[in-house]
Amino acid sequence: MKYYLAIDIGASSGRHIVGWEEDGALHTREVYRFPNGVTERDGHLTWDMEGLLAHVRQGIDLALESCELESFSIDTWAVDYVLLDGSQEIWPCYAYRDSRTEAAIPQVHEKIPFSRLYRKTGIQFQPFNTIYQLYADKLAGRLDRACGFLLIPEYLLYKLTGVKSHEYTNATTGGMVSAESGQYDEEILHALGFPKRFFKSLQQPGTVIGRYKGVKAVLCATHDTASAVEGIPMENNAPYISSGTWSLLGVKTAKPLTDEASEQANYSNEGGVGYNRYQKNIMGMWLVNRLKDELAPALSFGELDSAVAASHYDGLVDANDPAFLAPKSMRTAFDAALEKTPETVGDYFRCAYRSLAASYKTALEELERNTGAAYDRLYIVGGGAKNQFVNEETRRITGKQVIALPIEATALGNLKIQIQMKTAKEDA
Repeated sequence: MKYYLAIDIGASSGRHIVGWEEDGALHTREVYRFPNGVTERDGHLTWDMEGLLAHVRQGIDLALESCELESFSIDTWAVDYVLLDGSQEIWPCYAYRDSRTEAAIPQVHEKIPFSRLYRKTGIQFQPFNTIYQLYADKLAGRLDRACGFLLIPEYLLYKLTGVKSHEYTNATTGGMVSAESGQYDEEILHALGFPKRFFKSLQQPGTVIGRYKGVKAVLCATHDTASAVEGIPMENNAPYISSGTWSLLGVKTAKPLTDEASEQANYSNEGGVGYNRYQKNIMGMWLVNRLKDELAPALSFGELDSAVAASHYDGLVDANDPAFLAPKSMRTAFDAALEKTPETVGDYFRCAYRSLAASYKTALEELERNTGAAYDRLYIVGGGAKNQFVNEETRRITGKQVIALPIEATALGNLKIQIQMKTAKEDA
């Protein structure tokens, strides 16, 4: 039996999942789970990368105690990175919800207008895109002594193997990779004065980059959503939502769509494993989790469901309003966005759930209009797929068949890429 390890790290937790093929099916077993979250440092939101690395090592050790591994790989959220001066980190590692890019964004757009950026990269505007974070670092002088940067999963792999890698699907999310060539766009880098030494050739999922404790380290689709799409058991191509802290709604397309309609709808074109991911970021379960932390930390989600069922509140918010990105109080942000203030805990959560479903409806209408295709089904995977109220509300208002699969789709995709890489080499 051959065993593989997927290390899947999200913004709120990480997990180590061992996978193996048996009787024609992929089986999995979780061996380690750990918490994650931003920490505040000197007024900024940052990641505890040393703590994350310690968890990654601990989980690998536990996996090795239970089986002999063929390979392992790491996926995480996108856009964030660690600056390096040789082998030395330049701390802190800023988190994407930090507000440090506010001054950088208009200066970037002065040098290269966003419409030009979109035509070249097809990447939606988000204030945390890597392009704006790097320019904020340039303004702060942090690039002056740096020799390069590594996105989070590539940084963790580097600390384990000593090999610096730059994976394609993850790099595309940052707003600097050409939608045509699949490599960093030289015009963008030149216009912003970014050092050429930072930007290496991009590597495809399935590349073996080194070893750790004798086990091969493989690049999966290191952007977690790219791996999640690989993990969805679709019968035919259909829209998907990878539902977690963010809801990533999209569909596979043969090539990027960088037209004006896609720009206006703020759709992104991100790298997939042999295809383009035409998708959109929606604020997702971040809204729900922050409300729970603030309003109902002692209640189970089952108890919250009962509170929602007792509510008849009909107010909605724009789930993608920037006011919800990193508010000090999510309740206050909801109150400010609503004409009628919710009165009960159930009111707040009913509002959040229905607002998410409404945002899905809008995004699906944009997707079908811009791709010229109609779909009758929608796959929802990840932790958010467990929310039956959102699933049913989405089915009701979109008219789509909602196929909710509360599976670890990201880990499954991570494992699938490792296994396919192994099988391809054996068949060669």
